[in-house]
Amino acid sequence: MTPPLDPRHTSALDAPLPSTLGAGDLSITAIWHEHHGYLINVAYRMLGTYGDAEDMVQEAFSRLLRSDRGTIDDVRGWLVVVVSRLCLDQLRSARVRREAYVGPWLPELVIPAGDALGPEERVTLDDSVRTALLVVLERLTPAERVAFILHDIFEYPFDDIGRIMKRTPVACRQLARRGRHRVVREGAEGRGVIDPVEAQRVAERFLAAASTGDVGALLEVLDPEAAGWTDSGGLVPAPRHPVAGREKVAVGLLGWLRSASASLIPISVNAGPGAVVVREGEVVAVLAFTVESGRIAAIRCVANPEKLTYVRAVLGGGGARFPGAGQR
Repeated sequence: MTPPLDPRHTSALDAPLPSTLGAGDLSITAIWHEHHGYLINVAYRMLGTYGDAEDMVQEAFSRLLRSDRGTIDDVRGWLVVVVSRLCLDQLRSARVRREAYVGPWLPELVIPAGDALGPEERVTLDDSVRTALLVVLERLTPAERVAFILHDIFEYPFDDIGRIMKRTPVACRQLARRGRHRVVREGAEGRGVIDPVEAQRVAERFLAAASTGDVGALLEVLDPEAAGWTDSGGLVPAPRHPVAGREKVAVGLLGWLRSASASLIPISVNAGPGAVVVREGEVVAVLAFTVESGRIAAIRCVANPEKLTYVRAVLGGGGARFPGAGQR
């Protein structure tokens, strides 16, 4: 259980503290390394993008640097308050910006970091970052999302959430409940959920069929009502509307891989089955699969280069080169 917040305190991929945040201050550097990872995990779940989460966390540390730290007993609690309020404001403004977004908007997908990133940089991969859940969270109001995440995922009591959100505990309880009901109602847990081992087997069959161009085998592993979404942000060629039906999904995927001379490399994505798409040794997209009743029901593809920073950093730098990974 997360410790209660002290009510008196509720008013980038490089782990080292940026120089603009006072890297020469040993106390702020220690605070950065102790709490940065936790705050990134809070903000990523609230916003769905690692880059925006990093921006919110850095802004929170900037404000801490300008504050009288001698009056703050619970530094993590103070930072959670600031990050949560910044995320709430960001979610409200993001709704307006996304109306002008080109094509589908999807969460920024993340993969296991291993030793490529320090503990203070990594997104912890568990059920709370599964792609299907993050997609449903996008449909909640900003207040519902923040209340749900703080209570149901990070286990903050409603008294603390009320102080963070400047609402009564009763109001925050209602917000979290509405968010929870919508998550369940809209199927974030999937219909006919199967265990992770079987889901991985289904994904492996799909990737083998896609890699060899076997349309028949691909159709067998796709749900008849399978759908695909591609988030390109208008920066790379991609369908601007969902692709529905397994035939269209299969033909579209194979055509894209063939025209791009790209390869699929299996990897866990957001704690579920997925793959990275590699062209001439460089990661150009990430795929996340939703498996239901033994078949792939949804494919979410993030090809927007601005949302590949985390994955490319994990896989070996900005270009994320894969030696020997070329054509299919």
